[in-house]
Amino acid sequence: MNLKHVAGENRGEVVLYALSTCGWCRKTKDLLNSLGVEYSYIDVDSLDSEEKVSVKEEIRRWNPACSFPTIVVNNETCIKGYAAERIKEVLGG
Repeated sequence: MNLKHVAGENRGEVVLYALSTCGWCRKTKDLLNSLGVEYSYIDVDSLDSEEKVSVKEEIRRWNPACSFPTIVVNNETCIKGYAAERIKEVLGG
């Protein structure tokens, strides 16, 4: 899985599964950037077919609906959708 890294303050391991064409995913990236959080993300729709299947299986472990955006924090907490208050709560924003 080829994650893109965004530099910022380390508040744990933050992984964002997104779609490049999704407005809510874009808002989530903007929120993480405004909070100054270090995170990694992957735009699932930009992957080849084989990789896409593998990444979607990973997402379903956390979010059975496989909806976007999905954020996984420290391999413990999953935030589904654009949930600004929940994101701020979990990441201390």
